[in-house]
Amino acid sequence: MTVSTPNHPGDPDLPEPDYRFTLANERTFLAWQRTSLGLLAAAVAIIQFLPDSAGTFTRYGLGGLFGALATATSISGILRWRANDRAIRRDAPLPQPRVLTAVSVVLAVLGVVTLTAALVTASLNR
Repeated sequence: MTVSTPNHPGDPDLPEPDYRFTLANERTFLAWQRTSLGLLAAAVAIIQFLPDSAGTFTRYGLGGLFGALATATSISGILRWRANDRAIRRDAPLPQPRVLTAVSVVLAVLGVVTLTAALVTASLNR
């Protein structure tokens, strides 16, 4: 059963979908936000706990990159939530998530760079 929702932002003529789909979409959005918070915590940890011998550029550069990825992940989460909500309400196919591949590749590259920086720093401190 669908009910018209005049207070729905964007398009008041769209029907209200089954609440289970709406709640599942909300849980996915919250997962994106948790990921963003984790990346932000990693940025802070890198800036605070990477030794000074790693160099200011390395510490703040890596921290800044993780912070930028956290911001991009958070924004992607809200954009994905909106696109999915629109598709669910229109009973259309869900849009293909292009950002998942980009986030995965950037995170893998940042992981390799961070590991390399940690190993170089450890070898310099011997």
